[in-house]
Order: sequence, then C-alpha cells, then structure tokens
Amino acid sequence: MNWSELRINLIHDWLTGLRGGEKCLDVLARAWPHARLNTLIHRPGKTTPAIDALNPQTPWLGKLPSVHQYYRYLLPILPSVADWSWNLRETDLVVSFSHCVAKGARAPRGVPHVSYCFTPMRYAWQMRGEYFASKGLLGGVRDRLLDRVRAWDLASAERVTHFIAISNTIQQRIRDCYNRDSVVIYPPVDTDYYTPANPGEEPPVREDFYLVVSALAPYKKVDHAIKACARLGRQLVVIGSGQDAARLGRIAGPSTRMLGWQSDAQIRDHLRRCKALLFPGEEDFGIVPLEAQACGAPVVALGRGGATETVVPSTGVLYPEPTENGLVEAILEFEKKQLDFDPSAARVQALRFTTERYRRELLNYLASVIDSVQRTQ
Repeated sequence: MNWSELRINLIHDWLTGLRGGEKCLDVLARAWPHARLNTLIHRPGKTTPAIDALNPQTPWLGKLPSVHQYYRYLLPILPSVADWSWNLRETDLVVSFSHCVAKGARAPRGVPHVSYCFTPMRYAWQMRGEYFASKGLLGGVRDRLLDRVRAWDLASAERVTHFIAISNTIQQRIRDCYNRDSVVIYPPVDTDYYTPANPGEEPPVREDFYLVVSALAPYKKVDHAIKACARLGRQLVVIGSGQDAARLGRIAGPSTRMLGWQSDAQIRDHLRRCKALLFPGEEDFGIVPLEAQACGAPVVALGRGGATETVVPSTGVLYPEPTENGLVEAILEFEKKQLDFDPSAARVQALRFTTERYRRELLNYLASVIDSVQRTQ
C-alpha cells in the first residue's frame, strides 16, 4: 500500500497530554507525515514531535483562553462542536481515535471511516456515578444532559464504517452500546524504553514499597491502594496528578508518598525497583501494568476490564471485587508467593504488546479496508 498517494484525515478528541491514546495516534503520525490532523484542543509540546509536526487543526473551542484547564466541563456541547467542525471533504480515509466525540467526524459518502475506539463514552453509559457525583435536582439535570450526550453517541456511531476495539472488554462494550462488530488491536507498549535495566547494567534490586502510577481521578480507585497499604503497614509510592489529588493527599498517611507528576524516566526507575505495581481501577485496557511487566515488576490488579487480558498468573495477582478489602487480601496473597514470580516471564508477557506489533496490525487492517473499498468501486 502506497499511503503517500492517499488523502488521509486523522481525528483525535483532544491533545492536551501524552497518555495512551496519544501514544496510539503517534504511531500513525510517524507513519503518515502527510496526513491532516483535526482535534478539539491542541497544546503544542505536550504530546510528541510527530503529532505536533502534523500541525493539528482546532475549531473555535481550541482557541479559547486556557481551555485545557476546563474543557471537561464543556462535555454537553462537545457533540455540537464536533458536528460543526468535522464535516470532512476531499479525503480517501478517515481514522478517528475516540473515547468521546472524535468518532462523530463525517466522512464523504463512500469513504471509509475507521474508528480506533478506546471506549464508548463511559461517563454517558456505564460510569456516570464515578465521574459525576451530583444528587437530587443537580443529579436530575446531569442525567438529562448525559442522556442527550448518550443519544448523540449512539447516533454518531452510524458515521463509522469500521470499528477497532482496544481490548476484548471494549469489543463487548461496542456491541452492547452500538450493536456493532469490531476487531481487536491492542494499543502499543514501548518495551524498548520500559526494560528491567539499561543495556550493560544489572537490574536494580526490588525494594520494599508498592507503587501506583495513575491519573488521580475517583474511578481509578487510588484511595483503595492508600487505605490498603496503611492497614497493612506497607510503604506506598503514588505517581500521578489529577482532580482527586487533594482528597487523596488528605487520606494519605505516613506510609504513603505522593510524588505528583513525574517524568517517564522517573516512572521507569520506580517500576524497576518497586515490590509490585498496584492497579485498583477498572480500565478499558491499561498500559501501565504492561509497562510494569516490561520492567520485570509483578502486578496486583483488579480482575476486571483490560487487566484480565494482560496480567496472567505467572506475572501477577488479580482480585475480583473493587474494594479496599479485596486489595488487602490480594496483597497478602501476593506476598505469600512473591518469590514465585519470574521477572523474565513478566517481560515475555509484555513483549506480546510491542509498538511494532501494533503498527503492523493497524496498518495491515487499514490497508485491507482500503482494498475492500477499492474492489467495490
């Protein structure tokens, strides 16, 4: 496939930081430096050079002063912004990376729109309470607004010709929410960067602390890790920032160190040294447990969502219920058999999810879509 001959439009919800979704986009940004990229908000320098090099185009929303600080509160209007902003023309292929409104982009008739779906809108479908805690009258207003957002999310799924799911969990969710089939292509894990040690060095000795690496949002359940480690008298290091940071800081006792945002180098260093990574939230996929395993670290994770597809008995412990007690029991179970965990097995498991594997599978699938469309024309 000669991609340089195709007019390609990439769509991403917003580009305000470097998380899993941006890492997925970056692979296509490097593969297709001629593509056009549209997004709601772009903060230059906050993602990757390859993404910035595409000169992402934003609508009026992205030009509001400091919009990156409050755009989440604008959720009720984002579908309308997408409808007005992403009615695309003169393109041969549209690829959206979506957990919110990117999949709402309209491709011209006969042009494939492939949506790499991180999830149908969680806050509109499954996780309203975790995102928005309003009750009473405010809760009623919230639900009416989210009902409208969900109706748009369902209707706009018809604009997608092909869905790709990031995990089996999301494949089922796409079927439940949109009544659509999808293929699964797991996101990329940078196993070249996340390694047990630098070349020529011995792996660091595992130290006596547990680690959480996470955005600090209520649904991530970081409070379960803080409380469980406090009850057991275990040392815990928390790396991350977010809207739940202040509350978590108040409940963190002397056994917990809250480090805030840290560089990738610091995260890797802690993954190489921690006793185990704690992963108490339910994620659609979850790249951090695989980055931990790539560094040879065991994982203690909630046995729901993406972790069930990435953590296996030889590399970690899964526990069934999203509770503090459930995590306490899982930590004790891990400590009983922690000497049985093999860092090399963890590394092998992570290597199933490499960036090159993602690039190959995604480009091959997109080429098959183009070939299929061309054969029918």
